[in-house]
Amino acid sequence: MTDPVVGRLTFKAVIGHEPSAQELARVVSHYLMRLPEEVASSSGYKVLAGVDELLPRLCKADFLLGITTGAVEAAAHIKLARAKLNRFFSFGGYGSDSADRGELTRKAIDRASEILGLTLDSQRVLVVGDTPNDIAAAHAAGAIGVGVASGHSSKDELLQAGADYALEFLLEELPGVAEPVS
Repeated sequence: MTDPVVGRLTFKAVIGHEPSAQELARVVSHYLMRLPEEVASSSGYKVLAGVDELLPRLCKADFLLGITTGAVEAAAHIKLARAKLNRFFSFGGYGSDSADRGELTRKAIDRASEILGLTLDSQRVLVVGDTPNDIAAAHAAGAIGVGVASGHSSKDELLQAGADYALEFLLEELPGVAEPVS
């Protein structure tokens, strides 16, 4: 679920009615004010093995990197900031764009197209994720779904979910698949 959906459901469960626009704005703004402290002190915060090596390597190889997440845009940047990963992602699709993960993935692809000044063929876009929902979002956007068995789902579960490729670990190679935009 995206942050706004979680906010609505939580509000309704606790308060007993659907939040008004003003009430939801209050929930989201208070969440964002508190989030930096929570992320900074989280003992469960971890960066997937290989990320520190892979992201600079992809950037140096002329790949344009984006992020898709159910988090609202500000929350995504707060979460990435702790590991100094913001600098690798020049665009994204966020929970603040849509409650539908396929739609927010399409929005990310559109943003990449804007940056590059050309319309990207979504069938050449790799969407990397670690859950069946990530694979479904990639396919809903017409992109290639690459599953990484980082602990959320196994390689077999990702393949059963329809992953075009499934990796045991992030640095595993995808022979002949990934080429920079030309």
